[in-house]
Amino acid sequence: MVQTRSKIWPYIHGNWWYDLFKITSTRITVLPATGELPKPPEQPVVFLEDLTDGDASSSLRLPVGLVNLGNTCYMNSTLQCLRTIPELEIALRRFTATPQSGPNGMLTTELRRLYEAMSQTTDKMIPAIFLQKLRVVAPQFAEQRPGQGYAQQDAEECLGSILTAMRDSHLKVHTSDDSPPAELVEKYIMGEMTTEHLCDEAPEETSTVSVSAFLKLDCNINITTNYMQTGIKESLDQKIEKHSPTLGRTATYSQKSRISRLPSNLIVHMVRFWWRQDINKKAKIMRKVKFPFELDVLDFVTEDLKRKLLPVNARLKEIENDRHERRKVRKRTRKINTSSSVVVPSAPAPPVSPTVTVGGNEAPEGVERMSETIHDTVMSSDADADERDIRARETSELEALIDPELRADIGSNVTGIYELVGMITHKGASADSGHYIAFARADVLDSRDELNPDYDRDMDQWVRFDDDKVSPIPAEKVAALDGGGEDSAAYILLYRSKKAI
Repeated sequence: MVQTRSKIWPYIHGNWWYDLFKITSTRITVLPATGELPKPPEQPVVFLEDLTDGDASSSLRLPVGLVNLGNTCYMNSTLQCLRTIPELEIALRRFTATPQSGPNGMLTTELRRLYEAMSQTTDKMIPAIFLQKLRVVAPQFAEQRPGQGYAQQDAEECLGSILTAMRDSHLKVHTSDDSPPAELVEKYIMGEMTTEHLCDEAPEETSTVSVSAFLKLDCNINITTNYMQTGIKESLDQKIEKHSPTLGRTATYSQKSRISRLPSNLIVHMVRFWWRQDINKKAKIMRKVKFPFELDVLDFVTEDLKRKLLPVNARLKEIENDRHERRKVRKRTRKINTSSSVVVPSAPAPPVSPTVTVGGNEAPEGVERMSETIHDTVMSSDADADERDIRARETSELEALIDPELRADIGSNVTGIYELVGMITHKGASADSGHYIAFARADVLDSRDELNPDYDRDMDQWVRFDDDKVSPIPAEKVAALDGGGEDSAAYILLYRSKKAI
């Protein structure tokens, strides 16, 4: 048993009734116990403050942290955030590097070994070998400063380097024995963007359309950006200058980009660092930008994709609202039943007093309350069973609404709705310094049973990874990491497809 030391003793010592026991004239009557004395615990009580980091993580069922090897918080936070991608560890289990894989395959192999070791221990890990392989693949992470050791690096660049290495090493996900394996990065993380260019100065010029793959969505931040969705929209609609074949010179074009394929896992990059030419240095934008825990991307997709997503998107929102209302009703019902029931004592009921008349078919009060308690328990079990049946019908209904083309596209998002599962924050005022911290939703790492009818994503607990220091954190504190100062601000956000379960 793990407990925290009581903080009550200092207050007891200073209260007046504590001094009562020091009065010699006070007579205290001690009554003997009628039953057996309580037995001491089989294992001695251990206080949380006395545990090591490994024992504390084991007691609280927390994931393990990674030791900072000298300005490597950018790498540690990236590795912790990537673990929220469920398909990643599935793909790593069956990965074997080939001679053609080169340094990228060696990095992917070491990532597999590191994740396996992290899942089999409660002690902090030292990712020295992975860091060595990373610096071979991306030499910029081996930069050193005179007298200061290794330089601080950008977590967004580290994330891109690791994903590129996994892509080049052809890391694949085996969904079933019947279907061929799918490329993890290309199918589950990368999306497709359709971009159209219109010449503002020559409207008669034919527009050009191009299709390209993207690894992340950028959220541009300026003096008017207050919400992440606004920043993403601004990054999709821009004004650029390029050569016009009609005018024979450089002209202004309207660039409109829309997503034509959504991946299962969506990365959003808050563009907080930019190059200031006046000081010839990268600067940080510390503006407060609110981000959602649930992201609907219908406004960012092409009209064709929106038409395919809309039926299941709208129905999923209705089902989520219905489930939320049913959940509130069950909680109220259980609260009323709990308050109206009493605990039935294990000892026999006392004999009925001679002055009390007992007759007819009425049962004694204790028996009646016991019956009410059993009835409430049965009603609660029936309600849970009914909820599971309702959810099964809702899931079947949603499955029928999925567009056939989207269903056949392995690794794509078929609803257009995402939920936040991981995040990397940056703390500090400078782009070349500061500190990176990772956050991950606890149920994603712990594989909690989400089939529980009372499971509420709004009440999820999160885990904070500050290098080797790992601690739980409530969702409301994660929501406060939206910037506005030098404290931790959201920098990279990882969303996954929201599923109807």
